[in-house]
Amino acid sequence: MHEKSSPALAPATTEGTLADLPARHRRDSPDRALFAVRSGGSGWTDVSARDFADRVDALAKGFVAAGVTPGSSVGIMSRTRFEWTLTDFALWTAGAVPVPIYETSSPDQVEWILKDSGAVGVVLESEKHERALQSVSANLPDLAHTWVIDQGDLDTLAESGSGVDDAALAAAREGRDRSSAATIIYTSGTTGRPKGVELTHGNFLDLSENTRAKLDAVVGAPGASTLLFLPLAHVFARFIEVLCVDSGAKMAHSADITTLLDDFASYQPTFILAVPRVFEKVYNSAEAKAVAGGKGKIFAQAADTAIAWSEAKDKGSVGFALKAKHALFDKLVYGKLRDAMGGRVQYAVSGGAPLGTRLGHFFRGIGVTILEGYGLTETTAPITVNLPDKLKIGTVGPPLPGTSVRIADDGEILVKGVNVFGAYHNNDGATGEAIRDGWFHTGDIGELDEDGYLKITGRKKEILVTAGGKNVAPAVLEDRLRAHPLVSQTIVVGDQKPFIAALVTLDEEMLPMWAANNGLEGITPAQARTNEQVLAELQKAVDDANTAVSKAESIRKFTVLENDFTEESGHLTPSLKLKRNVVMRDYADEVDALYGG
Repeated sequence: MHEKSSPALAPATTEGTLADLPARHRRDSPDRALFAVRSGGSGWTDVSARDFADRVDALAKGFVAAGVTPGSSVGIMSRTRFEWTLTDFALWTAGAVPVPIYETSSPDQVEWILKDSGAVGVVLESEKHERALQSVSANLPDLAHTWVIDQGDLDTLAESGSGVDDAALAAAREGRDRSSAATIIYTSGTTGRPKGVELTHGNFLDLSENTRAKLDAVVGAPGASTLLFLPLAHVFARFIEVLCVDSGAKMAHSADITTLLDDFASYQPTFILAVPRVFEKVYNSAEAKAVAGGKGKIFAQAADTAIAWSEAKDKGSVGFALKAKHALFDKLVYGKLRDAMGGRVQYAVSGGAPLGTRLGHFFRGIGVTILEGYGLTETTAPITVNLPDKLKIGTVGPPLPGTSVRIADDGEILVKGVNVFGAYHNNDGATGEAIRDGWFHTGDIGELDEDGYLKITGRKKEILVTAGGKNVAPAVLEDRLRAHPLVSQTIVVGDQKPFIAALVTLDEEMLPMWAANNGLEGITPAQARTNEQVLAELQKAVDDANTAVSKAESIRKFTVLENDFTEESGHLTPSLKLKRNVVMRDYADEVDALYGG
């Protein structure tokens, strides 16, 4: 199949903006708990629809009083927290255009985003962000306002808007509809300057309304709730923010990954969203703890049973013996894993990178169905997603309603639909290159099966061509390698080389646990790099990855690097994508050494 279209389920309209959502809930269900915010150590306090809408209006009036005019841009630089969502909806209610900035962004990146978007103000989280801004503020003549959340500036701003009446607030939105710009999201930028993706109110609203129709079992179920912990500067989390407010699913925020399991336990969400690395960490950590407690064989049997049970479900029948084993391990193992995620999680939405069939089957086997999806900033996040009632593990699902997917002759994935952006901000050349003949060219390579489910096979620009002329998609190998507990990051190399090789970094969080379980307690990362037992274990991981490809595509050699690839080192984007060109530049000597210098 070369093209699949899913007709829209929500009626087409140009009316309304994202600002209508809080007011709708205040009118229709004022006492409904839309949010939960932290109170005390591990407690949560509900925020009603009425309270949220009132706070949104008050802050929006503050923005109007400060001189933020309709259509003007205002930056938001913060970790994921309730105040981000409050600010988002307040700016939309004031007719403005919020511009997200990753809270880890460098001063140079902050300067570029605020200058290119023409921001007249910026909401910062902390003094640290204020210092980053101050170092470049002299280059931002249009930036008239700075508000710092931790200094109470949002409360002060809301109080300053007390003289703005409801009519003036409504006038700020006059003339704005679904075709109006809702936000400018700057791509992480694996190469060059980040491009500003202009997304409209319609991109978010039309996609949300159509997604609700397909994922009602997830976001529309009684008591549906989620704990949002991915960065709200990323389009994936931003869309889920809108989807939750639109559907009425209760949402809480968490910014500290180190307390995530505690937050799951206290908040008990019914669905979560994460990137595959989170699920890999959950699995690897559970396995390592089981081994350390002398229960490694039980965990291995439980994992194999969960996978076999899920695979049997796909075939339509689970045998009696397998059903009995599955029920036993549900009491011994699976229930404890679900409890670690709060005990109520039924669904998880995964995106950003391929999950892998083994993890997909494992998590469904323990009672948490992962709905893997695919999308980009330019498509307001999801293009495709697996459905609760028709799941195909190993794919990223069919197109969402209102969306079409086409596979070009060279394998590139093309997209058209309600979710596709209209333009890159101040960049007509890049817009014309990305959108041709009405189709957005994603740069990803994939294929559609007979049911119209999409499978991602690689990035068009990342295809390696060996000296022998073999085309190799590195993502398949890299994803398999990263699934091993010892591996943090990896990059497959071999373009114009005689064979495929890999650079590998060690996961310093998992190393102590793995080392203790394998008689190497106390080994340092520096020692592990050259340790024969560690290298033999990594070779097993390479051998496993190689089973997914042909012999000509397989990894023949690898080397373990001294340092990990991180956002701080400049080798990962804030959304944890590898900056392949930067890695290849910085580790050119190590690559040359793999091929004999």
